[in-house]
Amino acid sequence: MYVPAPPAQAALALAPLGIVSSTLALGEQLDPAPASAIGDVHSSALDLLDGQRLTVTGALRNARQALSLGGRLVTLQLGARHRWRTVAHTHTNEHGRFRLRYVPRWIGTRRVRLRFSGDLAARRTSRSVGRLSVYRLAAASWYGGGGSLACGGELDSSTMGVASRTLPCGTLVRLRYHGRSVRVPVVDRGPFVAGREFDLTEATKQALGFGDVGEVWSTR
Repeated sequence: MYVPAPPAQAALALAPLGIVSSTLALGEQLDPAPASAIGDVHSSALDLLDGQRLTVTGALRNARQALSLGGRLVTLQLGARHRWRTVAHTHTNEHGRFRLRYVPRWIGTRRVRLRFSGDLAARRTSRSVGRLSVYRLAAASWYGGGGSLACGGELDSSTMGVASRTLPCGTLVRLRYHGRSVRVPVVDRGPFVAGREFDLTEATKQALGFGDVGEVWSTR
């Protein structure tokens, strides 16, 4: 009559085949992976001119700090249309620290986050970095006075907006100049000087600290 081997002996019998590498006592359970967190996050400026590089540093930690966090994969992701897209990745060093670099090849604004997908040593986690805005250079001038606006309404010293020859009326444009930023609509048509893209209203000029003619950073 066949008598089955005890569980421990059966496990040992299978071990040479690589099927069982360890055994658990009856009722014993594996400890869950400890909670993890991304901390000490620092980034370079989140307002970049086209071609400039974003750098993000940080550290991956867990609740116990009993396991080495070296070699864990951390990704940098952009949010667009309710989805996240990975644009850079790296691995943590023996202290759990990491550095990510990314050069955007687009113009606009996107949400940015750090993501650790989790493993046997630590549970997955993510952390927001902020909103990344990438600009291009645009030649601009300004105008004031009064009169009717091509997009409707009257121009006065408090009117915030820009004149553009091509963008539809009401289009919101984000402008940056020497560290100051505004988001204003297209309210008029112009400028009518070759090589210039925007005419700033007097109020927009004052908000940016802009001079008479020059270049501003522009994005949508």
